[in-house]
Amino acid sequence: MIPVYLFTGFLESGKTCFILSVLNDPTFNDGSKTLLIVCEEGMTEYDEDYLAEKLNTKIVYVEKMEDLNYHLLNQLKEKYDPDQVFIEYNGMWSVSNLFEQVELPMGWDLAQIVSTIDASTFQNYMANMRSIMYEQLVHSDMIIFNRCSENTKKSFLRSNIKAINRSAQIIYESVDGSVNTLPEDEMPFDLNAKVIEVSDDDFGLWYMDAIEHPQKYKGKTVQIKGKAYEPMDDSIADCAFVIGRNAMVCCSEDTQPIGLLCYWEYAGKLAPQEWVQVTGPVDVVFDEDYGEDVPVIKVENLKVVPPLQDELVYFN
Repeated sequence: MIPVYLFTGFLESGKTCFILSVLNDPTFNDGSKTLLIVCEEGMTEYDEDYLAEKLNTKIVYVEKMEDLNYHLLNQLKEKYDPDQVFIEYNGMWSVSNLFEQVELPMGWDLAQIVSTIDASTFQNYMANMRSIMYEQLVHSDMIIFNRCSENTKKSFLRSNIKAINRSAQIIYESVDGSVNTLPEDEMPFDLNAKVIEVSDDDFGLWYMDAIEHPQKYKGKTVQIKGKAYEPMDDSIADCAFVIGRNAMVCCSEDTQPIGLLCYWEYAGKLAPQEWVQVTGPVDVVFDEDYGEDVPVIKVENLKVVPPLQDELVYFN
Protein backbone atom coordinates (compact mmCIF):
# COMPACT_ATOMS: atom_id res chain seq x y z
CA MET A 1 0.00 0.00 0.00
CA ILE A 2 1.10 3.56 -0.77
CA PRO A 3 0.47 5.75 2.30
CA VAL A 4 -1.32 9.05 1.75
CA TYR A 5 -0.82 11.80 4.35
CA LEU A 6 -3.35 14.63 4.37
CA PHE A 7 -2.35 17.97 5.92
CA THR A 8 -5.15 20.39 6.78
CA GLY A 9 -5.34 23.83 8.39
CA PHE A 10 -5.96 27.45 7.52
CA LEU A 11 -3.60 29.55 5.42
CA GLU A 12 -0.53 30.55 7.47
CA SER A 13 -1.26 27.88 10.08
CA GLY A 14 2.14 26.29 9.48
CA LYS A 15 1.24 23.46 7.08
CA THR A 16 4.11 24.09 4.67
CA CYS A 17 6.72 24.46 7.41
CA PHE A 18 5.55 21.26 9.04
CA ILE A 19 5.59 19.32 5.77
CA LEU A 20 9.13 20.55 5.06
CA SER A 21 10.26 19.48 8.53
CA VAL A 22 8.85 16.01 7.92
CA LEU A 23 10.44 15.70 4.48
CA ASN A 24 13.80 16.78 5.91
CA ASP A 25 13.59 14.32 8.79
CA PRO A 26 15.74 11.27 7.91
CA THR A 27 13.85 9.13 10.43
CA PHE A 28 10.71 9.61 8.32
CA ASN A 29 12.01 10.24 4.83
CA ASP A 30 14.57 7.62 3.81
CA GLY A 31 14.84 8.86 0.24
CA SER A 32 11.70 7.14 -0.99
CA LYS A 33 9.86 8.79 -3.88
CA THR A 34 7.42 11.35 -2.53
CA LEU A 35 4.60 13.03 -4.43
CA LEU A 36 3.55 16.34 -2.86
CA ILE A 37 0.17 17.67 -4.01
CA VAL A 38 -0.21 21.33 -3.01
CA CYS A 39 -3.71 22.82 -2.97
CA GLU A 40 -2.84 26.10 -1.28
CA GLU A 41 0.25 28.30 -1.51
CA GLY A 42 1.10 30.10 1.72
CA MET A 43 3.78 32.56 2.80
CA THR A 44 6.44 29.84 2.79
CA GLU A 45 7.34 28.62 -0.69
CA TYR A 46 8.69 25.26 -1.75
CA ASP A 47 12.09 25.07 -3.44
CA GLU A 48 11.18 22.58 -6.15
CA ASP A 49 14.77 22.01 -7.27
CA TYR A 50 15.95 21.28 -3.72
CA LEU A 51 13.05 18.92 -3.06
CA ALA A 52 13.62 17.06 -6.31
CA GLU A 53 17.41 16.77 -5.99
CA LYS A 54 17.85 16.31 -2.24
CA LEU A 55 14.58 14.76 -1.05
CA ASN A 56 13.35 12.87 -4.11
CA THR A 57 10.08 14.80 -3.99
CA LYS A 58 7.95 15.95 -6.93
CA ILE A 59 5.40 18.77 -6.53
CA VAL A 60 2.07 19.15 -8.30
CA TYR A 61 -0.17 22.18 -7.74
CA VAL A 62 -3.97 21.93 -7.73
CA GLU A 63 -5.87 25.24 -7.69
CA LYS A 64 -9.51 24.13 -7.81
CA MET A 65 -11.25 21.67 -5.53
CA GLU A 66 -13.04 20.01 -8.46
CA ASP A 67 -9.67 19.28 -10.08
CA LEU A 68 -8.63 17.10 -7.14
CA ASN A 69 -10.35 13.94 -8.34
CA TYR A 70 -9.75 10.29 -9.07
CA HIS A 71 -8.79 10.97 -12.69
CA LEU A 72 -6.00 13.37 -11.69
CA LEU A 73 -4.74 11.21 -8.85
CA ASN A 74 -4.61 8.16 -11.07
CA GLN A 75 -2.67 10.12 -13.70
CA LEU A 76 -0.19 11.21 -11.05
CA LYS A 77 0.14 7.65 -9.83
CA GLU A 78 1.02 6.44 -13.32
CA LYS A 79 3.39 9.36 -14.02
CA TYR A 80 5.36 9.48 -10.75
CA ASP A 81 4.87 6.02 -9.22
CA PRO A 82 5.38 7.45 -5.69
CA ASP A 83 6.25 5.50 -2.56
CA GLN A 84 4.28 7.98 -0.45
CA VAL A 85 1.91 10.88 -1.09
CA PHE A 86 1.54 14.16 0.80
CA ILE A 87 -1.50 16.37 0.19
CA GLU A 88 -1.36 19.94 1.47
CA TYR A 89 -5.08 20.67 1.54
CA ASN A 90 -6.73 24.05 1.08
CA GLY A 91 -7.90 25.49 4.41
CA MET A 92 -11.22 26.63 2.93
CA TRP A 93 -12.12 23.29 1.35
CA SER A 94 -14.33 20.72 3.04
CA VAL A 95 -12.46 17.63 4.20
CA SER A 96 -15.76 15.73 4.39
CA ASN A 97 -16.37 16.44 0.70
CA LEU A 98 -12.93 15.05 -0.09
CA PHE A 99 -13.87 11.75 1.54
CA GLU A 100 -17.29 11.66 -0.10
CA GLN A 101 -16.34 12.70 -3.62
CA VAL A 102 -12.73 11.67 -4.24
CA GLU A 103 -11.77 8.04 -4.66
CA LEU A 104 -8.11 7.18 -4.16
CA PRO A 105 -6.32 5.16 -6.84
CA MET A 106 -5.95 1.45 -6.28
CA GLY A 107 -3.08 0.76 -3.91
CA TRP A 108 -3.26 4.15 -2.21
CA ASP A 109 -4.39 4.24 1.42
CA LEU A 110 -5.11 7.23 3.66
CA ALA A 111 -2.58 6.75 6.46
CA GLN A 112 -2.97 9.87 8.59
CA ILE A 113 -4.64 13.29 8.73
CA VAL A 114 -2.55 15.98 10.40
CA SER A 115 -3.88 19.47 11.14
CA THR A 116 -1.85 22.53 12.06
CA ILE A 117 -3.26 25.48 14.02
CA ASP A 118 -1.78 28.83 14.97
CA ALA A 119 -2.51 28.92 18.71
CA SER A 120 -2.39 32.72 18.75
CA THR A 121 -5.36 33.03 16.35
CA PHE A 122 -7.35 29.94 17.37
CA GLN A 123 -9.81 31.74 19.64
CA ASN A 124 -10.63 34.30 16.95
CA TYR A 125 -11.20 31.61 14.33
CA MET A 126 -13.40 29.58 16.69
CA ALA A 127 -15.52 32.66 17.38
CA ASN A 128 -15.93 33.73 13.76
CA MET A 129 -15.34 30.67 11.55
CA ARG A 130 -16.27 27.76 13.78
CA SER A 131 -18.01 25.69 11.10
CA ILE A 132 -14.95 25.88 8.82
CA MET A 133 -12.64 25.03 11.72
CA TYR A 134 -14.87 22.06 12.47
CA GLU A 135 -14.50 20.81 8.90
CA GLN A 136 -10.72 21.06 9.09
CA LEU A 137 -10.41 19.21 12.40
CA VAL A 138 -13.23 16.71 12.82
CA HIS A 139 -11.43 13.92 10.93
CA SER A 140 -7.87 14.64 12.11
CA ASP A 141 -5.68 12.01 13.73
CA MET A 142 -3.13 14.54 15.01
CA ILE A 143 -3.58 18.26 15.72
CA ILE A 144 -0.53 20.47 16.19
CA PHE A 145 -0.87 23.83 17.92
CA ASN A 146 2.15 25.91 16.94
CA ARG A 147 3.32 29.33 18.15
CA CYS A 148 2.37 28.58 21.75
CA SER A 149 3.64 31.00 24.37
CA GLU A 150 3.66 31.21 28.14
CA ASN A 151 0.28 32.93 27.92
CA THR A 152 -1.34 30.18 25.86
CA LYS A 153 -4.30 28.60 27.66
CA LYS A 154 -3.86 24.91 26.93
CA SER A 155 -7.13 24.00 28.65
CA PHE A 156 -9.02 26.27 26.24
CA LEU A 157 -7.32 24.75 23.21
CA ARG A 158 -7.70 21.16 24.36
CA SER A 159 -11.33 21.43 25.47
CA ASN A 160 -12.45 22.97 22.20
CA ILE A 161 -10.62 20.33 20.18
CA LYS A 162 -11.95 17.42 22.23
CA ALA A 163 -15.49 18.74 21.76
CA ILE A 164 -14.95 18.45 18.00
CA ASN A 165 -12.71 15.39 17.81
CA ARG A 166 -12.31 13.33 20.96
CA SER A 167 -9.79 10.85 19.57
CA ALA A 168 -7.28 13.32 18.08
CA GLN A 169 -3.76 13.46 19.48
CA ILE A 170 -2.82 17.03 20.42
CA ILE A 171 0.73 18.42 20.30
CA TYR A 172 1.80 21.89 21.42
CA GLU A 173 4.78 23.63 19.82
CA SER A 174 6.52 26.80 20.99
CA VAL A 175 7.31 29.74 18.73
CA ASP A 176 10.76 28.25 17.99
CA GLY A 177 9.19 24.98 16.83
CA SER A 178 10.18 22.91 19.85
CA VAL A 179 7.59 20.81 21.65
CA ASN A 180 5.97 22.94 24.33
CA THR A 181 6.33 21.31 27.73
CA LEU A 182 4.60 23.96 29.83
CA PRO A 183 2.21 22.41 32.39
CA GLU A 184 -1.51 22.34 31.80
CA ASP A 185 -3.49 25.29 33.11
CA GLU A 186 -4.97 25.12 36.58
CA MET A 187 -8.68 24.39 36.59
CA PRO A 188 -10.98 27.26 37.67
CA PHE A 189 -12.24 25.25 40.66
CA ASP A 190 -10.64 23.89 43.81
CA LEU A 191 -9.78 20.21 43.38
CA ASN A 192 -8.95 19.92 47.08
CA ALA A 193 -12.24 21.36 48.34
CA LYS A 194 -14.58 19.14 50.34
CA VAL A 195 -17.11 19.71 47.55
CA ILE A 196 -15.84 20.73 44.10
CA GLU A 197 -18.40 23.34 43.07
CA VAL A 198 -18.39 23.64 39.29
CA SER A 199 -19.85 26.95 38.15
CA ASP A 200 -22.27 27.05 35.22
CA ASP A 201 -19.64 28.71 33.02
CA ASP A 202 -17.05 26.03 33.84
CA PHE A 203 -19.20 22.98 33.05
CA GLY A 204 -17.44 22.37 29.73
CA LEU A 205 -13.92 22.59 31.15
CA TRP A 206 -14.79 20.33 34.06
CA TYR A 207 -16.51 17.77 31.83
CA MET A 208 -13.57 17.53 29.42
CA ASP A 209 -11.06 17.28 32.26
CA ALA A 210 -13.10 14.57 33.97
CA ILE A 211 -13.41 12.58 30.74
CA GLU A 212 -9.67 12.93 30.03
CA HIS A 213 -8.55 12.24 33.61
CA PRO A 214 -11.29 10.26 35.40
CA GLN A 215 -8.95 8.92 38.11
CA LYS A 216 -8.19 12.50 39.11
CA TYR A 217 -11.75 12.88 40.38
CA LYS A 218 -12.34 9.40 41.77
CA GLY A 219 -13.69 9.65 45.32
CA LYS A 220 -14.06 13.44 45.15
CA THR A 221 -17.46 15.04 45.69
CA VAL A 222 -18.66 17.38 42.95
CA GLN A 223 -21.61 19.70 42.52
CA ILE A 224 -22.80 20.47 38.99
CA LYS A 225 -25.92 21.72 37.26
CA GLY A 226 -27.50 20.48 34.03
CA LYS A 227 -30.42 18.78 32.32
CA ALA A 228 -31.51 15.28 33.30
CA TYR A 229 -31.56 13.02 30.24
CA GLU A 230 -32.72 9.42 30.08
CA PRO A 231 -29.80 6.96 29.87
CA MET A 232 -29.19 5.08 26.63
CA ASP A 233 -29.61 1.80 28.51
CA ASP A 234 -33.34 1.50 29.30
CA SER A 235 -32.66 -1.21 31.86
CA ILE A 236 -31.20 1.34 34.30
CA ALA A 237 -33.70 4.15 33.66
CA ASP A 238 -35.24 3.72 37.12
CA CYS A 239 -31.95 4.22 38.95
CA ALA A 240 -29.81 6.36 36.65
CA PHE A 241 -29.89 9.40 34.40
CA VAL A 242 -27.43 11.53 32.45
CA ILE A 243 -26.72 15.05 33.63
CA GLY A 244 -25.65 17.15 30.69
CA ARG A 245 -25.87 20.27 28.61
CA ASN A 246 -25.74 21.12 24.92
CA ALA A 247 -22.31 21.97 23.53
CA MET A 248 -21.81 23.98 20.35
CA VAL A 249 -19.70 21.75 18.13
CA CYS A 250 -19.90 23.18 14.63
CA CYS A 251 -22.14 26.24 14.91
CA SER A 252 -25.02 27.55 17.03
CA GLU A 253 -27.46 25.44 14.99
CA ASP A 254 -25.35 22.31 15.44
CA THR A 255 -25.24 21.28 19.09
CA GLN A 256 -24.96 17.95 20.85
CA PRO A 257 -25.47 17.00 24.49
CA ILE A 258 -22.47 16.13 26.63
CA GLY A 259 -22.82 14.68 30.08
CA LEU A 260 -22.10 12.03 32.69
CA LEU A 261 -24.10 9.11 33.97
CA CYS A 262 -25.54 9.66 37.46
CA TYR A 263 -26.86 6.95 39.74
CA TRP A 264 -29.82 7.99 41.91
CA GLU A 265 -32.51 5.76 43.37
CA TYR A 266 -35.32 8.14 42.35
CA ALA A 267 -34.12 8.72 38.78
CA GLY A 268 -37.31 7.27 37.30
CA LYS A 269 -39.33 10.12 38.80
CA LEU A 270 -37.43 12.90 37.02
CA ALA A 271 -39.19 14.77 34.24
CA PRO A 272 -37.43 14.51 30.84
CA GLN A 273 -34.74 17.20 30.47
CA GLU A 274 -35.57 18.70 33.85
CA TRP A 275 -32.91 21.10 35.14
CA VAL A 276 -31.25 19.80 38.29
CA GLN A 277 -28.27 20.38 40.53
CA VAL A 278 -26.57 17.24 41.78
CA THR A 279 -24.00 16.67 44.50
CA GLY A 280 -22.18 13.40 45.02
CA PRO A 281 -18.90 11.48 44.83
CA VAL A 282 -17.34 10.49 41.53
CA ASP A 283 -16.64 6.86 40.77
CA VAL A 284 -14.80 5.41 37.77
CA VAL A 285 -16.18 2.52 35.72
CA PHE A 286 -15.11 0.80 32.51
CA ASP A 287 -17.26 1.69 29.50
CA GLU A 288 -17.34 -1.20 27.04
CA ASP A 289 -18.61 0.99 24.18
CA TYR A 290 -15.68 3.41 24.46
CA GLY A 291 -13.23 0.79 25.71
CA GLU A 292 -11.96 3.04 28.50
CA ASP A 293 -12.61 4.22 32.05
CA VAL A 294 -15.26 6.92 32.46
CA PRO A 295 -16.42 8.95 35.46
CA VAL A 296 -19.91 8.54 36.94
CA ILE A 297 -21.60 10.37 39.80
CA LYS A 298 -23.33 8.68 42.73
CA VAL A 299 -25.91 11.31 43.63
CA GLU A 300 -26.31 12.05 47.33
CA ASN A 301 -28.30 15.24 46.92
CA LEU A 302 -30.46 16.52 44.04
CA LYS A 303 -32.63 19.56 43.66
CA VAL A 304 -34.64 20.94 40.76
CA VAL A 305 -33.38 24.34 39.57
CA PRO A 306 -34.51 26.96 37.02
CA PRO A 307 -33.11 26.64 33.48
CA LEU A 308 -30.00 28.65 32.69
CA GLN A 309 -30.37 31.80 30.62
CA ASP A 310 -27.64 30.52 28.30
CA GLU A 311 -27.89 26.74 28.08
CA LEU A 312 -24.93 26.25 25.73
CA VAL A 313 -21.58 24.95 26.98
CA TYR A 314 -18.43 26.90 26.16
CA PHE A 315 -14.87 25.64 26.60
CA ASN A 316 -13.05 28.75 27.77
